[in-house]
Amino acid sequence: MSEFVEVCSVDQLVKNAGVAALINETQVALYYINNEVYALNNYDPIGKAFVMSRGMIGDLKGELMVAAPLQKQHYSLKTGQCLDVEGVSIPAYQTKLENGRVFVKL
Repeated sequence: MSEFVEVCSVDQLVKNAGVAALINETQVALYYINNEVYALNNYDPIGKAFVMSRGMIGDLKGELMVAAPLQKQHYSLKTGQCLDVEGVSIPAYQTKLENGRVFVKL
């Protein structure tokens, strides 16, 4: 069973944008939105590249999402589910903020 891993200070994140982090050899895209942190695997399964942290974030029909930068598919920041292609998803990770520090559970 995995445990939460301390990743960085919340001050190192960019509000309303993504940044990449390497956690135990796993590339993770972190998104800091409305004082919450969301984490997805950084690998785009359709574009086949580690680029998700560079995607544009937004809202699609009430769902907080990130658009993959290569082919523009939309992924839920909460679940990692692709909103455009059935059966495609990106691993989503649990996060927490404590004392200004960001933790991710892989």
